[in-house]
Amino acid sequence: MFGRKAEKVTPESALPGRESRMPVATRHFVLGTAMKPPFPGMETAIFGMGCFWGAEKKFWEAEGVHTTAVGYAAGYTPNPTYEEVCSGLTGHNEAVLVVFDPGRTSYEEMLRIFWESHDPTQGMRQGNDVGTQYRSGIYVSDDRQRRAAEASRDAYQSRLSEAGLGEITTEILDAPELYYAEDYHQQYLAKNPGGYCGLGGTGVSCPTGIVSAD
Repeated sequence: MFGRKAEKVTPESALPGRESRMPVATRHFVLGTAMKPPFPGMETAIFGMGCFWGAEKKFWEAEGVHTTAVGYAAGYTPNPTYEEVCSGLTGHNEAVLVVFDPGRTSYEEMLRIFWESHDPTQGMRQGNDVGTQYRSGIYVSDDRQRRAAEASRDAYQSRLSEAGLGEITTEILDAPELYYAEDYHQQYLAKNPGGYCGLGGTGVSCPTGIVSAD
């Protein structure tokens, strides 16, 4: 049952899930800020870019980020467990919620970190991590974010092509419900400094200054 899958499950075949939500700490282990909304004055972004342990760390270290959390997005099973997501039978992606102060940073900067911190050309895997839960994804909350995401994808594809790399496989979807992952996954690499992180970029810089939501 729990063998990793390279093809996304259908809604009809997905596991049933449950009504109860995953209990998590109220405060970020590193930043000390609230991990759950509301986030007054802040903007949110959701990304999938491989193992969410390393992805979350990339963002909590970034200037202007208020809080982060990891969870499961873009699948079918309500309130899944980690084991269920790893089975490939929920359709979810390992995702990171990024809450940032738009007065100190920007969504475009979050996109730059996203593109440069993983390889978006690998389909249903990221490095040695194989399965649908490791796919590259941007989950947008409004039209402005969608325009910025699509513009940054096109600009980064040009750079990747110049470097002889392949086509971007990143899905760009309206933001689905994010189901928070188990508490031990939250800020995992701060709690376990020697923990595994298979995240790695292409070495190609994402162009800045030309990506605009306007």
